[in-house]
Amino acid sequence: MAKTSFTALLARVGLDWFILALLAMIGVARLWPELGMQTGPLSLSSLTNVGVSLIFFFYGLKLNFEQLKAGLRNYQLHLLIHLTTFVLFPALVLAARALLIQPDTVLLWTGIFYVAALPSTVSSSVVMVSLAGGNLPAAIFNASISSLIGVFITPIWMSVLLTAGSDSFDLQGVMIKLSLQVIVPVLLGLALNQRLGWLASRYKTPLRYFDQITILLIVYTSFCESFTLNLFADYSVADLLWLSAGMLVLFFVVYGLVWLACRLLHFNRADGITALFCGSKKSLVQGSVMAKVLFSASTAGVALLPIMVYHALQLIVASILAQRMAAQTEASE
Repeated sequence: MAKTSFTALLARVGLDWFILALLAMIGVARLWPELGMQTGPLSLSSLTNVGVSLIFFFYGLKLNFEQLKAGLRNYQLHLLIHLTTFVLFPALVLAARALLIQPDTVLLWTGIFYVAALPSTVSSSVVMVSLAGGNLPAAIFNASISSLIGVFITPIWMSVLLTAGSDSFDLQGVMIKLSLQVIVPVLLGLALNQRLGWLASRYKTPLRYFDQITILLIVYTSFCESFTLNLFADYSVADLLWLSAGMLVLFFVVYGLVWLACRLLHFNRADGITALFCGSKKSLVQGSVMAKVLFSASTAGVALLPIMVYHALQLIVASILAQRMAAQTEASE
């Protein structure tokens, strides 16, 4: 009984087994980095590359082209969400650059900007919109389109940042790698949707676990390299607390600005909820996948740290907000 109550409490505040497992992977990588450092066709790093392609194949298999076409009508909502995701977020982080960047935190700052450049998350956005009583078809449409757009826009944003600094950035090479690993599997899955789409629906839960396990392996292998090279030596507990506070401030600033835009555009309650949750969230799945291509193996762990922090905080805060909105909806009915 106590265990059930504790599990329910964690779920209410947005803490599930996956967030705890992410933290555990960092600890395992710190203690036993050797396994994640191995190379070869059967190494964990190679297996995660295969897992990533399978994630996006099944993602394409779940997409329905007719539903995507039907979702194009509410253009004001779509524009607000995607401008928030791909323009407002990077603009806010760039504006705060002078306050955030220090000589010993350049890589961490790059990870923070990486969060800002990422697309919106799919599954948790849809879940939160559904729980809060928002426009669910619009949430599905925007979350799906955001993931596809992000494959192109995120590398472009990162190329602007990295080429402005001392790092070289091969945008063409990155786009080719991402196309082969992400776009091609998505298009293949989309082409097979009518024939095999039922598989993705029937095995939704096992596929979600497969996605999460693949991400855990990516996190583990990335942190193994970073710990081996001692890249976290310059970061203290205070730095991590400041990072968490900064990610929380970023979430609420974006959330507040989107709320204001919804008021100015006279969105109804359902569309406003969709804009708030789809616009303020960022994808750990895409972040983990693209980090393998955008960053070197040695720096990927540090670069992934901000999106992991943001992911955990957005789930906790969004869960609380969604439950409050759901209660308000029930009270008004």
